[in-house]
Amino acid sequence: MHTGRALDWEDENSQSLDRAIAALYQARMLTERVNQDGSVTLLLSAKGNKYALTADIDKMEVSKPRRWDKKWRVVLSDIPENRKSARDALREHFKQLHFVEFQKSVWVHAYDCGEQIEFLAEFYEVRRYVRYGLLEHIDNDLHLRRKFDLL
Repeated sequence: MHTGRALDWEDENSQSLDRAIAALYQARMLTERVNQDGSVTLLLSAKGNKYALTADIDKMEVSKPRRWDKKWRVVLSDIPENRKSARDALREHFKQLHFVEFQKSVWVHAYDCGEQIEFLAEFYEVRRYVRYGLLEHIDNDLHLRRKFDLL
């Protein structure tokens, strides 16, 4: 048996949930699917999914392993001028993730960041313009090691 106080809390939570769902519908972040049994499944719309990804993208980090594998991660991009805003946003994320700009549109990182690159390229819809690779030797290795505190 519920006490009056617990019932009030449950009612308040239910009302809050209803308001939140209504707001998401209004913002066109949710869609619904009616199942064969008559139940309804709420799904994130494309806009809602992009918004959810934004929350993750702001917290993104490249983790530093205990021991460096002595390989450089290289990201090359050739994003066209008509996608300049995506190119600029991607550049800012590379800086936040502590990439070193090796040359224009060529970024280097010391640690595994393939998932982050894939995520960013998909998020900004520039996957076809971004390449990611692993480099075992580069002639200015010392400069990069300094940048990543690996000396």
